Amino acid sequence: MTANETTSSRFVTVREGDTDLNIHYHDLGESQDVVVMLHGSGPGASGWANFNRNIDPLVEAGYRVLLIDCPGWGKSDSVVNAGSRSDLNARVVKGVIDALGIGKINILGNSMGGHSATAFALTYPDQIGKLVLMGGGTGGASLFTPMPSEGLKLLNALYRAPSVESLKKFNDVFVFDASVLTDDLLQARLANMLGRRDHLENFIKSQELNPRQFPDFGPRLPSISAQTLIIWGRQDRVVPMDTGLRLVAGIPNSRLHIFNQCGHWAQWEHAGEFNRLVLDFLSH
Repeated sequence: MTANETTSSRFVTVREGDTDLNIHYHDLGESQDVVVMLHGSGPGASGWANFNRNIDPLVEAGYRVLLIDCPGWGKSDSVVNAGSRSDLNARVVKGVIDALGIGKINILGNSMGGHSATAFALTYPDQIGKLVLMGGGTGGASLFTPMPSEGLKLLNALYRAPSVESLKKFNDVFVFDASVLTDDLLQARLANMLGRRDHLENFIKSQELNPRQFPDFGPRLPSISAQTLIIWGRQDRVVPMDTGLRLVAGIPNSRLHIFNQCGHWAQWEHAGEFNRLVLDFLSH
């Protein structure tokens, strides 16, 4: 099959506190085995933009795939968040699957999506199958890299001054080989950013209210019983690789795979091997 962005597009209303949020997602495949994919926090990110190289192999292997746009990204409603973004996204995932009548899910989360996946596993342990965490999963300082990292500094600058130039500066450290990011891809990402300036503005407001949007789950990691695959890029300049070491040290039933010549976007930079690795993990 070839996943179709338009025909798989869906919306669902999720209650968050006293507010109804209109959440956008893509729904592909028909199966009781569900994989939820959660994107990162880069401006212009969305479920489709982050994972369109990874959908077909999962659907062809018999999984139902949900790509959820977190509130403040993609086509979902925008929010100003003063608390834990990780926990907010986990509650939204819970709301989406409850609305769809889905009981248990596997979660594959990249960067912010990894934080959100960990929060879901901690809060709703009976509804988590397997976890795949790439370039994220817990906050806290790196032991070896001054924080915030150069990638996070450039990401925050991109939110405040979105342009082709600032996007290229970020992408130069976002992936190992920036030449793989074509001009068409950059223009599409920039269009996504500028098309939802409310997302950009509310992200900045949220950071001002709470600079630590992604809490350190380190002390709680040992309570995660789910089988967990942790994937990292050796040259990740956004979230340093020692964060992956902290995760594999803290989550009892976990393993770590490191891609060399890889930055912060393993599922894109090494899509073929990444897909085989994830499928093997999910199916055994």
